Amino acid sequence: MIETRTAAFWRATLALALGSFTIFANLYVTQPLLPMLAHDFGVSPLEASWTFTVSTLTLGLSLLFYGPLSDAIGRRPIMLFTIAGATVVTIALSQTESFTTLLALRALQGLLLGGLPAVAIAYMGDEFTRKALFGAVGFYISANSLGGIGGRLIGGFMGDLAGWQSAFVLMSGLSVILCLVFAWMLPKSQHFVARPLHPKHMLRDLGSHLKNPALLLAFLIGGFNFFIFVNQYSYVTFLLADAPYNLPASLLGMLFLTYLSGTFGSAISGKAAQKLSQPVCMVMGISILMLGSLVTLLPGLGFIIGGLFINSFGFFFAHSSASSWVSHTAQQARASASSLYLVFYYLGASSGGFYLHLFWDWQGWSGVVGGSLLVLSATLMMALRLKQYVPKAHTASA
Repeated sequence: MIETRTAAFWRATLALALGSFTIFANLYVTQPLLPMLAHDFGVSPLEASWTFTVSTLTLGLSLLFYGPLSDAIGRRPIMLFTIAGATVVTIALSQTESFTTLLALRALQGLLLGGLPAVAIAYMGDEFTRKALFGAVGFYISANSLGGIGGRLIGGFMGDLAGWQSAFVLMSGLSVILCLVFAWMLPKSQHFVARPLHPKHMLRDLGSHLKNPALLLAFLIGGFNFFIFVNQYSYVTFLLADAPYNLPASLLGMLFLTYLSGTFGSAISGKAAQKLSQPVCMVMGISILMLGSLVTLLPGLGFIIGGLFINSFGFFFAHSSASSWVSHTAQQARASASSLYLVFYYLGASSGGFYLHLFWDWQGWSGVVGGSLLVLSATLMMALRLKQYVPKAHTASA
């Protein structure tokens, strides 16, 4: 098993972090390009948004497939094939001139982008010791947030500089380099034990995970936290685009730099989990997320941005803790459990906007914060409930 602070630990962790950065940079690169795509292709804003939504949707659906498949054929082959495939699709995207083709390629890319997120933490669970797992997951999720930031910045700046195709050109070159480095650095699996691929077994594994309260609560915590966190950004842009702030789109795009505090939160969550139980870490992260939401209610742009920094730290601290809890607690079909966690995670992201919209129409940003606190209070209670399973965490079976 890979021990913490060894050469093998840093090599494997860096490889997974680079792979994660590649995945999420490719996923989010179109988000700042949506107005440009709508103009260039002559489509509505809603139609343009599908270039982002369709990838997220197919990524989420793919997670249920890759997890059980990796239990049968291995984690590393799945990650290598899908990250290489996603890179090839990015190259094709840089050459497309049809909106229909663009959507089709983005849907295909989403299916491929799901491979690494579905099994990376399960790979760590197979190869890392418990102590090393906590630290590695923190660095890995830090790379998630950096990839999201990097993709949005590449899309925004390259789109303004030379058009939306140039964003895919730069992303193609970067993805090729990172893909090759990932394949070279990622150690071969040493402790993976294959299981035959049977659809009935896949459904049984998923069902057993959902029946395990120690896992189900973590799924709900991750999903509902992201349900609130990522969709708060949608409504805060409306707040800051209006009087008295009147921020232009370029500065609104820079709001995602507040994710940097989340990178730090993910990185230190592993160290915190070595001294505190993971449910306690989740409680801390959710509490910080609630505090940051309240800070945004204070008057002044500085308080709003400061609140978003606090939110990002709290969310990623809790998310990293919940992810590693799932991987450690699921002793059987670990990849299926990690994939199911991410399914809840992305379902939360895709549906939270509808919920918060009701509060936005009612009371504007203060309504959004109020609606956020209702849901976060529920996830806080779930995290507290998880504490009763801590003594069983070493032997719990999915």
